[in-house]
Amino acid sequence: MDQISKLAEEQARRSGRPPSPKPLRRVVAALILRGEGPDREIFICQRRAGQPMGLKWEFPGGKIEPGETSEQALIRELNEELGITATISDRITTVHHSYRNGSAIEIEFFLVRDFEGEFVNHVFQQMRWAPIASLPNYDFLAADLTLIRDIASGKLL
Repeated sequence: MDQISKLAEEQARRSGRPPSPKPLRRVVAALILRGEGPDREIFICQRRAGQPMGLKWEFPGGKIEPGETSEQALIRELNEELGITATISDRITTVHHSYRNGSAIEIEFFLVRDFEGEFVNHVFQQMRWAPIASLPNYDFLAADLTLIRDIASGKLL
């Protein structure tokens, strides 16, 4: 926490006001698909053990940097994490989630049908293609759980 945030929290505590909420983190994630029908698979990644929420499964992507559009951020993140150059397709949904520690996140999920290059694992514990129906069997981040149920049940995609 920076010095200004610490001072603001201390002033709020002294005045009896609740501290200001943590800023909303805006992130993007890719739903990368292959195959058709019952053989359809989606690409998932597991966070490294030492990271926050380590060993949880997620979709590749990351934080939107200042000045970037959501699509630009996802192209950059997929290149950094997986070494691919993706063509971003439709935005599937946006999820808002608040964690117990008071932080909040907004995740925009985009479909990725096409990309160039081969997957190279730059940041994850493991990565894999998973049958869509098997998604509920993985220990996903809390922010992804409703989306996981909707995808696995056929409501989305």
